[in-house]
Amino acid sequence: MVKRVVLIQGHPDPSGGHYCNALADAYVSGAEQAGHEVRRIEIATLDIPFLRGKHDYEKGAVPDGLKPGQDAIAWAEHIVLIYPLWLGTMPALLKAWLEQVLRSDFAFEIVEGGTWRKKLKGRSARIVVTMGMPAFVYRWYFGAHSLKSLERNILGFSGIAPIRESLIGSVEAKNDSGRKKWLERMRGYGRDGQ
Repeated sequence: MVKRVVLIQGHPDPSGGHYCNALADAYVSGAEQAGHEVRRIEIATLDIPFLRGKHDYEKGAVPDGLKPGQDAIAWAEHIVLIYPLWLGTMPALLKAWLEQVLRSDFAFEIVEGGTWRKKLKGRSARIVVTMGMPAFVYRWYFGAHSLKSLERNILGFSGIAPIRESLIGSVEAKNDSGRKKWLERMRGYGRDGQ
């Protein structure tokens, strides 16, 4: 079944050439081979202002340059988010983009009685995180706290499910064979629309 996919490449370095870029390329290649429609967002190329207060988040307008991100998420059936682990979490630029794009009028709605309506139901996601430490250390010793927060408090809060994850550890220590295996795995996820 053909899917509409938005891939968000969250490495903040605009010079490119990082493993996150290669993983994104591999996913897109596999998806396009299988006939899936793909829109790609490169966080590093965007002008992303930081939100500074509650009023700005609740009442401020999404910057014009970031509205295509909302349009792509609204259009998509599947969301792929790729980023490097920095200081135990996602890079600040990616977090700033999520705060701007996933506002309450778009991603969720507070309803009477203090509950909320999840406005992004019907979409699935894959989170791909690269890191210098072994992935099992991040998961078991550090509890994968930032990944769990992204899954539960941002994507899940908006209704996105199921959410799959791929943790790629020891990136700098991987030899060409290890990197190629992950690139092929990403092509497979792309072909399968996962």
